Amino acid sequence: MTGSTNIYVSGTGCTKVGEHWGTSLRHLAWEAVNLALLSSNTKKPDAIFVGNMLSSSLSQQLNVGALVADFCGFRGTEAITVEAAGASGAAALRQAILAIRSGEINTALVVGVEKMTDAVGPDVTTAIAGGADSDWELAHGLTAPAIAALIMRRYMYEHSVPTDGLSGFSVNAHKNASTNSYAMFRNLISNEQYSRGAMVSSPVNVFDSAPDADGAAALVITSSDRELVEGRSIQIAASNLTTDSLAIHDREDLLTFSAAQTSARYAYDQAGIDANDIDVAEIYDRFGVYAAMSLEACGFADWGSGWEMAQNGSVGLQGSLPISTFGGLKARGNPGGATGVYQIVEIAQQLAGTAKDNQVSDVKWALAQCLGSNGGTAVTHILNVVG
Repeated sequence: MTGSTNIYVSGTGCTKVGEHWGTSLRHLAWEAVNLALLSSNTKKPDAIFVGNMLSSSLSQQLNVGALVADFCGFRGTEAITVEAAGASGAAALRQAILAIRSGEINTALVVGVEKMTDAVGPDVTTAIAGGADSDWELAHGLTAPAIAALIMRRYMYEHSVPTDGLSGFSVNAHKNASTNSYAMFRNLISNEQYSRGAMVSSPVNVFDSAPDADGAAALVITSSDRELVEGRSIQIAASNLTTDSLAIHDREDLLTFSAAQTSARYAYDQAGIDANDIDVAEIYDRFGVYAAMSLEACGFADWGSGWEMAQNGSVGLQGSLPISTFGGLKARGNPGGATGVYQIVEIAQQLAGTAKDNQVSDVKWALAQCLGSNGGTAVTHILNVVG
């Protein structure tokens, strides 16, 4: 992230994640946008960037950027939709940052919105699977859980991971979600419950896999120094987007998220810090094995040892590196293309000290990394407290 323009988060908002059968895509977006604008005291953004993954497939809705701009009262404002599979929301934030740094705009509204329940069953599974390589994976029947199962089985074999070795990620996520009012699943689970979980795609069981859901989150970012809460400005210190091959068979190492590794490294360089400086992280825990591999890619654990951080308690709210502090994708829920914006809302709360029962103590630096297409796209943002 070049240039001298500092960028700040001046407002945040999000809806409860869940099955919003009676709420439309546009209404979900409006609810989050309204909260973000109120918290930032912004009347009108210069431009709007909307992250969405599946509206064209599930809601028969293209041009969500214009839809959101119009419905939220900003007809005529520049607005665009950004799609990068599960990383769509994070990619939308990346584009907003680039626009502010270009000098063309001063304030941007970033919205992530997804409506999974506009379709059911195989239609949703097929739509989500479109994030993989359609010729080499989707055409052969590989779904997202099936790809995760292939990776997980190899990960467990290569690193001698016991059958319940990844359970700690799910247990931690549900514990943190239990005190999060906008989480989808607020129930606690135990290692024993994890071990009894029904198989989705062996060895991935129901507790390894995040629930697909509806939700919307929004951010106001600006080049003007504004306090998110009194006495605390939240600055976006680094932003990076990196890609890898979509098809997993084309990757140099099946068990390394290379794009995530490169993206994190560039983000650390931009922020002038390293992994040891990060106090809290929101990573892409759509599947337990992805959480382990993301910890390794971001430099928080050595190759093959990411799973141990969940087993020894390092990722808990009181641990050395808290993750999924509001439940992560696993228990807060996975609102598809909105996920990356939820992550930033959550780490902004941590940095502002407004996370209530989910607050991590003494947070100065926070990282959010979102993945699309099983690691084919990785977007990393680093935020810090100013003042």
